[in-house]
Amino acid sequence: MKHFLAVSAGSILCAAAGVAAASNFASDRQVDYFTSGTHQFYVWCAGQRGDYMTTAPGASAEEAQMNLYKSLKTAGKSTCWPVWQARLNTR
Repeated sequence: MKHFLAVSAGSILCAAAGVAAASNFASDRQVDYFTSGTHQFYVWCAGQRGDYMTTAPGASAEEAQMNLYKSLKTAGKSTCWPVWQARLNTR
């Protein structure tokens, strides 16, 4: 019985450590989304080939995405949509 309790307690501690580590990675990504800088986007174009990666500056990923989307529409690529990938470390 003691062995079963020890194994159970060890398993619970390992699972808790894994959850804590995973949440740390997710929170870094959330911070990057709301941080000013150069953001990387995958530009997906519906119904046509020619998807590509690009970057755009902005006070947040949302601002950079909207500015990029407006420039795509101006260029006649109204079926394309930028999908945020990451904030680039430009130091």
